[in-house]
Amino acid sequence: MPRIIMHVDMDAFFASIEQNENPEYRGKPVIVGADPKNGKGRGVVSTPSYEARKFGVRSGMPISGAWKLCPQAIYLPVNFKLYEEVSSRIMKILRRYAEKFEQVSIDEAFLDISNKVKNFEEAKKLAEEIKNEIREKESLTCSIGIAPNKLIAKIASGYKKPDGLTVVKEDEVKKFLSPLPVRELWGIGRKTEQRLRKMGIKTIGDLAKANPLRIVENFGSLGAEFIRMANGIDESEVIEEWVVKSVGRETTFEEDTLDPAIISDAIEELSKEVHEEILSNKFLFKTITIKIRYEDFETHTHSKTLPFATNRIEDLIENAYELTSPFLQSEKKIRLVGVRVSNFISAEKQKTLAKL
Repeated sequence: MPRIIMHVDMDAFFASIEQNENPEYRGKPVIVGADPKNGKGRGVVSTPSYEARKFGVRSGMPISGAWKLCPQAIYLPVNFKLYEEVSSRIMKILRRYAEKFEQVSIDEAFLDISNKVKNFEEAKKLAEEIKNEIREKESLTCSIGIAPNKLIAKIASGYKKPDGLTVVKEDEVKKFLSPLPVRELWGIGRKTEQRLRKMGIKTIGDLAKANPLRIVENFGSLGAEFIRMANGIDESEVIEEWVVKSVGRETTFEEDTLDPAIISDAIEELSKEVHEEILSNKFLFKTITIKIRYEDFETHTHSKTLPFATNRIEDLIENAYELTSPFLQSEKKIRLVGVRVSNFISAEKQKTLAKL
């Protein structure tokens, strides 16, 4: 039996939630991210609304660049707590429709519906049902791709954004992929795309027809995977449980600094944000990691694994300070700091063990 996989991707998730929370923002360009400081801000764009994207604003671009393109936009800070609450409700909706369910980020998930529907026509009706339920309950839109595997479903979900629905049947895979740029494939970033272009390979169809030996010669074992993907081959399974491997936050200072007070305040604030998420997920952590980026963009990380699992804010802040202090001895100013925790244990399971 052929697999039928669905990929659900929420549309401009953070910005759309903000427009829901503030009706006066609807229809206007909204940019979630850092404060632009009249074009002199130091952070990046997290999510622009579709109204902002019309001006060329994209996720990940410097906030100063977004200001140049769209100074009239409404700029808002990232509200992770709110977004995670909405995400949790949406993922509960999606989980009900799937035989196997895999959440891959705060705003997207894979659903294996192979035994839930008889064919791709029924899958399309199910997708429409999902879209309607999310729209009715959360006033948000999503884009859905349906295909024989995860790779094609993921590409298909982005094909007609926003509020799109694209179905790619088994016999349509190569026709669907062929005209798309190679950048659509997993693992092919800007640099790899440039290397392929120099080889005369611009589209996925070009890559599928290329001499495999030539591709492997230039890209090693990754090259073989590129060829498989270009031919629409992906056998990876939908993993039923999404496991959070780490939780972190980072901030870019408005001005590079060596002021210990400013850096300590930032570490404490980031630690508190991380701690909130840890508590909401009922985790205990053992490993703490600090990230430091200097004014010349030289970046370092320093980690410490505790001999015990904890969720105490005091343990997090105290060790974060300790890990940061060696970096303050440098004469170079600091541009960015980050705090991350990992090596998780379920707090609920820990309680159960303690009773035994």
